[in-house]
Amino acid sequence: MIRPRRLVHAAVGGVVALSCTLLTAPAQAAPGADEPAGTVRLATEKRVTVDYPWAGASGFQYRPGTTSVTTVDYPDAVPPAHAGPDDLATGTDVVNTRDGQKVLQKHRSTGVTATVTIPTGQAYRAAVGWSVLTMDGNGALHVLRTVDGTLTVDTPVTGFPAGARPVLYRTGGSVTRLAIVYALDGKTSVGLVDLSDGAFRTYVTGDEATPQLAFNDRWLVADWKAIRVDAEPGTAPTALTRTGAQLEAVVGDQLLIGNPGFVPGGTEAALTARSLVTGASATVLPSSFGGIGPTPDGGALATAGPSSLDWNIHRITPTGTGGLSTTEVARVPAAATGVQGLAVAGGELFLYGATPGASLRYSSFQLDATGRPDGPQTRRSPGLSPSTCLTGDAACPQLEALGDGRVSHLWTGETGQESVVTVGLDTTTVLSAPTDGDSSGRIGAGTGRYVFYNGGSGKQRVVDFPRAKTAGETTLTRDRTAAAVWGQTLWAPGGTQGQVTGRNLKTGTTTTITTGAPCTPTDIQAVNTWLYWSCGSSAGVYDRATQRKITVPADLGPARLADGFLLRENRTTHELLLTDFHTGTATTRTLVKLPATDQNTGGSNGRWAVDRFGGPIAYLNGTYGEVSIVPSGVPTSPLAQMEAQAHTPSVIGKAFPWSPVWQLNKPSTWTLTLTNASGKIVRTLTGSSTGAAVRPAWDGTTDGGGTTGGAYTWKLTAHPRDGQGPDLTLSGTMTLG
Repeated sequence: MIRPRRLVHAAVGGVVALSCTLLTAPAQAAPGADEPAGTVRLATEKRVTVDYPWAGASGFQYRPGTTSVTTVDYPDAVPPAHAGPDDLATGTDVVNTRDGQKVLQKHRSTGVTATVTIPTGQAYRAAVGWSVLTMDGNGALHVLRTVDGTLTVDTPVTGFPAGARPVLYRTGGSVTRLAIVYALDGKTSVGLVDLSDGAFRTYVTGDEATPQLAFNDRWLVADWKAIRVDAEPGTAPTALTRTGAQLEAVVGDQLLIGNPGFVPGGTEAALTARSLVTGASATVLPSSFGGIGPTPDGGALATAGPSSLDWNIHRITPTGTGGLSTTEVARVPAAATGVQGLAVAGGELFLYGATPGASLRYSSFQLDATGRPDGPQTRRSPGLSPSTCLTGDAACPQLEALGDGRVSHLWTGETGQESVVTVGLDTTTVLSAPTDGDSSGRIGAGTGRYVFYNGGSGKQRVVDFPRAKTAGETTLTRDRTAAAVWGQTLWAPGGTQGQVTGRNLKTGTTTTITTGAPCTPTDIQAVNTWLYWSCGSSAGVYDRATQRKITVPADLGPARLADGFLLRENRTTHELLLTDFHTGTATTRTLVKLPATDQNTGGSNGRWAVDRFGGPIAYLNGTYGEVSIVPSGVPTSPLAQMEAQAHTPSVIGKAFPWSPVWQLNKPSTWTLTLTNASGKIVRTLTGSSTGAAVRPAWDGTTDGGGTTGGAYTWKLTAHPRDGQGPDLTLSGTMTLG
């Protein structure tokens, strides 16, 4: 069975949803090591329904869910030369505010005001534009308006059927008319009040108690029957073909239909338009639901977008040719969701959190060379089942970012068998490798194609995901000891105290070094030329490049090795401590003080994570859904190759290109050239690494579009994205048939 994961608990109060999930700090040349380079917020992808407290000719207000009201101004709105109750058409920009027996009116773009005083014995029923509808004690309706902004003029409504009982008052795409649904003699009818003179006319009679309706100054559609407002008395409405969607608005001659009661699986609701003149239908906005409604200037507002990360309000207006025009006028901010796991590698921050429904998903943020967020939240996996969690885990779920655009975690199936799972290169693929019946395990480490698994059975497995396109397979099984994987080398204790042996996972060759450890290490970690060992009470780092042996602190719990420094958390003081040893001497400082109240259960990848591929540190900052990023301040190692899959196929083409993978130790920009046997460069490819992995694809064509064949020399030149150290140049040959 699947073990429940620990959830993130934090107060939501005071969190303000912003219009972007990227909350970067102010620009600065070189932020100090204890100053966040930026903050991101993990947003739920669930799209919220909005309502519109007010809409007018100069702008509108909207309210997502239960959050506060946001006002949007149209940038091209032009105030009229004159506005007032004597010109009903200018009411399209009037805000009505009721205060007891008074209705305060303000024309938003000109500032003109008026006050309608409701006479004693009358009760407020509705307001639109400069007009207020009331009902007296005898059931008679009245239209109230002012003269000179102060004197209230009462116009009785005429033509409303005797004995009729109003059921609903509705405003629509007009400031000169207001709809009333009424019941009489067991029938329900819909009519419009002409607010200029109070004349009421019934247009549609049907059987529905509360029929759907939409109208503007040209059309009334009610109970799926349409009629021109200026039709001759006695004209029968035209019946329309019913759908399972709602009548939302009439814009020009187009009836907007949306918010269906049922949407087939695999599809999304859309806002459609049906011409009331020709009957032709068309899609106005795909992926549109909720938040659809008319505006008093004869247009409409509607929400649409693929997810909450791109959820927008569109203004819909009629065109002069009988069609519709749509303009995006506002981005609806996404709400935060809890971060249930985080990992960072190769300049990418991966966050694990809930999606709509019961599944979870990885999302990521790109980081620039200084650690600042450099792009929006991006999906990095499909919806996933909950990952494995064990009692006593310091961080749950366990995540390991591999530095090549992927992230790995453990998952337990219904039979109890554990699998190593990788995702990240697209939003649909999940690659897994079963652990041969093992369970209760943990991911020890992983880089690029290799993931290291510590099984509860006492066995260790190295799982290989070649080129990240096929399911993984176990390439090595051994008894469980302290061990680490970096690139294509597995590091584990040697046969003599203090020794550590590196085994090449491709060739099987070994290298043994003497670290100076006074014991058989209980923890080994590897990053670049750095090897970290710990015996519990003592710890050190061995630099394979210079043979330096560096003593580092061992007074706290588990540490995390990065490029030139060590990161530890003091669970008593909640300090995140950075030990810089890149010069050969260890110095420790407090990087940041974490929140005293855990949002997760602590530990690396629980409430903080470090980029082992030359990048920054990320941590939960105490605000629901937020993660801050801080640079280490430690220089990075020179650009180097960790592992390569530069296979040499005999035939390539557009459907099966040459797709080598060079796993580097930090992000880069790169250029790949292909030179033929005559020494001529026939193709040049450029790009930016995926994480720290270079992933080009050559389809065999030249820069001019021609085809190729024969012997070629490839040359890869990678430039470190952080600007530290020289370029890396790699080369090789291949022959195409």
